[in-house]
Amino acid sequence: MFTGAYTAIVTPFHNGKVDEKKLAWLVERQIEAGIDGIVPVGTTGESPTLDHEEHVRVIEIVVGAAKSRCKVIAGTGSNSTDEAISLTKKAGKAGANAVLQVNPYYNKPTQEGLFLHFSAVAKATELPVILYNIPGRCGVDCAAETVARLVEANKNIVGMKEASGS
Repeated sequence: MFTGAYTAIVTPFHNGKVDEKKLAWLVERQIEAGIDGIVPVGTTGESPTLDHEEHVRVIEIVVGAAKSRCKVIAGTGSNSTDEAISLTKKAGKAGANAVLQVNPYYNKPTQEGLFLHFSAVAKATELPVILYNIPGRCGVDCAAETVARLVEANKNIVGMKEASGS
C-alpha cells in the first residue's frame, strides 16, 4: 500500500504566511528526484504553528502539485479529537491518500485515551490511517498493546511511524 521513500516536507513561509508557490515548487523537486510520497503538515511541516485554514490549504497545495504522481500522507493529528477528525475529513476531500495521526500532545492521555482518540478518527474516515508515535514531543508513548487493539478494532489503521527511539 505505502512503500518506498516519503519526504516529510517543510512548510515554507514568506512574511509570516505560507509561501504557496515555494511549497508547490518543493513538491515538484521531490517528485523530480523520484520520491514515492510526500507527508505535508507533520512535525517537519510545522503543523502546530498553522491555523486550521492554513493547515488545510497546505494539504490542498501538496495534493494539487503532486497531481497523483506520488502519494500524499497528510498530517492531520491534533491533541483535540474533534480537530483531528475535521482535518482528516478535509484531507480526504482534498485528495490525500492517507492521514498521519500523531499522539495527542500536551494533555498526556492514558492508553485508553489514546485508543478512544485514534479509534474516533479512524471511524470518521475511509482513508488509511497511519499512527505517529513520537513520545519525546508528545509526552506520551503509544504502547504496543494499544496499537494491537487499535489495529484489531479499526481496519483502516494500516501502519505506524515509530519515533520513540527505543
